[in-house]
Amino acid sequence: MKKKNKKVVVAMSGGIDSSVAAALLKKAGFDVIGVFMLFWSEDTKNAKWNRCCSPGAQARAREVAKILDIPFYVLDFRKEFKKQIVDYFLKEIKKGRTSNPCVECNRFIKFEVLFKKTKELGGDFLATGHYVRKRECKIQNAKCKIYKLLKAKDKEKDQSYFLWRLTQNQLKHLIFPLGNLTKNEVKNLAKKFKLPVLGIPESQEICFVGTSLEEFLKKYLKPKSGKIVDTKGNVLGEHKGLIFYTIGQRKGIGLSGGPYYVLKKDTKNNLLIVTKNERDLYQKELIAKEVNWISGIPPKLPIRVKAKIRYLHTPAPATLHMTSNVTRTVLVIFDKPQRAITPGQSVVFYKRNEVLGGGIIETTINDKL
Repeated sequence: MKKKNKKVVVAMSGGIDSSVAAALLKKAGFDVIGVFMLFWSEDTKNAKWNRCCSPGAQARAREVAKILDIPFYVLDFRKEFKKQIVDYFLKEIKKGRTSNPCVECNRFIKFEVLFKKTKELGGDFLATGHYVRKRECKIQNAKCKIYKLLKAKDKEKDQSYFLWRLTQNQLKHLIFPLGNLTKNEVKNLAKKFKLPVLGIPESQEICFVGTSLEEFLKKYLKPKSGKIVDTKGNVLGEHKGLIFYTIGQRKGIGLSGGPYYVLKKDTKNNLLIVTKNERDLYQKELIAKEVNWISGIPPKLPIRVKAKIRYLHTPAPATLHMTSNVTRTVLVIFDKPQRAITPGQSVVFYKRNEVLGGGIIETTINDKL
């Protein structure tokens, strides 16, 4: 925020966070350019717009840019979004895994495709409305610097979980204006700047799903019914397709005499494995692949961390171990068993407020309680 007269491209969604981010950067003296990204959606003919880039959102972003007196561009990333986010999501679901589209969108769209476009527009920096902080640190006995990713001041809004794939080259050119602000402070700033973005509901659903997730999956995948079995292999009923279930799910299984919980999906034999004992969902160990260390330098393992296995999960104490020297793969052992560790989800590693990195949950290792 100290570097003035620099050109910064701001990803503007038409929401309060990115709008206030743009306003703060303009006030700080940056040469601001606003960009609005178009993402793939199911069926625009029937007004099933992608929630992140509806016509209304674009109109608000354009109006904010007009109020701030900054250039505004609409970038068409629908093709890239469909290939990198939607197709990947469907591919993972078909494999019986549950990916996080927001993590992949940040990786491929915001900090790869948009990052490249930022340079084409002559931008020195790319800014977003993420609630996360960046800190520049000097390496001891060295002339170079390292950039750390930290949790936001507002712990309720912190979005660091979604950004574990960031690299040093990306962080060097990123600005997060909201990292040291609370949501209430951002709302007050929106009033101060007279931005038409207050009262807009924040969607928690998958942005590219226009109807229900079940209808979406039916449309793009071919569900195959099969047997529901318990942990001993006893047949309890029939499932409507493994793609419709997630680990830890209790509702919608369709069995009487429950409650039952989804314990595992056996895609090879098309079996849905359930349990009545919720304690069966708790495990202590997992294997994470595609591990990224934000510093660019893998730490010496084993190392103590707090690990987060889903966005709303409370980071839990754990130890990271090497796994037969396999590159970018680690074994995570929690101090206490965690509920519903789900393959395909991200596991993110923290040291106090710093994000060390993360990986994709590949598999779990059963731990008898």
